[in-house]
Amino acid sequence: MVLKEIKNIFHKELDGLYVKEEVDSFFYILIEHYLNLQRFVLALQPNLTLTKEEEQPLFEALSGLKLQRPVQYIIGSTSFMDLDFQVNENVLIPRPETEDLIRWIVDEVKTSGPDKKSGLRILDIGTGSGCIAISLAKLLPDAKVFALDVSEKALETAKRNAERNAVKVEFIHADILNFDGFASNFDVIVSNPPYVRELEKKEMHKNVLEHEPDLALFVSDENPLVFYKAITQLAKQNLSGKGMLFFEINQYLAKETEALLHQHNFIEIEVRKDIFGNDRMTKSILG
Repeated sequence: MVLKEIKNIFHKELDGLYVKEEVDSFFYILIEHYLNLQRFVLALQPNLTLTKEEEQPLFEALSGLKLQRPVQYIIGSTSFMDLDFQVNENVLIPRPETEDLIRWIVDEVKTSGPDKKSGLRILDIGTGSGCIAISLAKLLPDAKVFALDVSEKALETAKRNAERNAVKVEFIHADILNFDGFASNFDVIVSNPPYVRELEKKEMHKNVLEHEPDLALFVSDENPLVFYKAITQLAKQNLSGKGMLFFEINQYLAKETEALLHQHNFIEIEVRKDIFGNDRMTKSILG
């Protein structure tokens, strides 16, 4: 079948579920992944014809997209901070706004962070795919990076991603809600914990609700800061003097998160917005 005709089929089948530009994006991601073809190929070769074997993964992917399965899970990978990460239903798909959090951490470490650039100790809590820990290990090669998660399957994925991106991260299997702390301290602690309240589910797309792991997304309406409380308490015990605590946060709970940090005597608290203008991340220093 001619490749252009396959693209038309994608639009016929998917335009009712997604916007046209998103369908285009899916199609180009898939032909690059499965066929190593760039998006301009249709302009250069409008009559390019595929074999049955070449067509098959595209139509299998189309079936997944019709069920609103994320394209990243379909191809099994995604790009984040210009690195390649394996993703599956055991881990969240890394979001662009988390890249801003990583850039903020790196900038703070290099400009106003702890004096010791060599031997810097960083802890990522709730690592999932490992995207935060691995990106920091790549960008701060002299740092010693640790990453913790309650899910063994997530840690298996994160370990593969560390190998995939040629960095060393020490992974820890533990439940932060039932954890006594560490024997040594860290200079930076960062976390993007579960923070979506049950009441916010109605705002979410079906492809997230039905495919990404609930364990990494949702908290109860009654205690939405449960993970932030546990991590802030651990940070009080395990941050070095003037150590920095970074959070990705629920945009609707920025003031509550800021108040929590104040209650635990963190200082120089700063809230930053994401690329969409929502309160999305905090930095604070152990006073």
